[in-house]
Amino acid sequence: MPLVLRGFLLIFLGFFAISARAEDHVPVDLALVLAADCSGSVTSHGYRLQQQGYADAFRDPKVIKAILSGMHGGIAVTYFQWSGPALQNQLVGWTVLRSQADIAAFADKLAQAPRTIFGGGTSVSGAIDFGRELLGEVPVETVRRVIDISGDGRTNNGRPAPPARDEAVGAGITINGLPILNQESDIDRYYQDEVIGGPGAFMIPARDFDAFGEAIRQKLILEIAALK
Repeated sequence: MPLVLRGFLLIFLGFFAISARAEDHVPVDLALVLAADCSGSVTSHGYRLQQQGYADAFRDPKVIKAILSGMHGGIAVTYFQWSGPALQNQLVGWTVLRSQADIAAFADKLAQAPRTIFGGGTSVSGAIDFGRELLGEVPVETVRRVIDISGDGRTNNGRPAPPARDEAVGAGITINGLPILNQESDIDRYYQDEVIGGPGAFMIPARDFDAFGEAIRQKLILEIAALK
């Protein structure tokens, strides 16, 4: 290849490499950690409803609009399952959603993710700590950082939730909750008092796993659009 042509080619390829790197560093409006309860109290049926609820929520037109309508037109999101203090498994890694195609692919991954945890107690504090670790690995700059925890029980293994919550809040993280009332009718009060925290923190309870899908849809719209 002639030297001049090779030089132009290198410049051309270098331009697109720089452009790709610049795109990678475009900030997102939100880094969102989705934490799904897989403790022993969650039946196989309850897990399937929870999993499908997450997937369906990201296919909802209002959720899609919220993701794409922010100042930076995108969010970064990851999903993990949790139960005991050291039992967490990240099923879907950090994914940047900037288009309908991105969102559809992420929803498909959520729908296909297998359950990998089946017991080990309940440690909301462990889920918060793991979510905080994941937020330290976000591959893009972000305006807000949120841990979104769903669960049907209070901590019965590991340290209490409030110290973990306070450490996360001190690091600039907001913790929102989706308590599922099928096991404990007052679990929403526990989430209100001991779990959620940080700027704009809120929770939306679901009466049972059958109601989870609608609750997570409403919750995602509110936290992605920062309406709380």
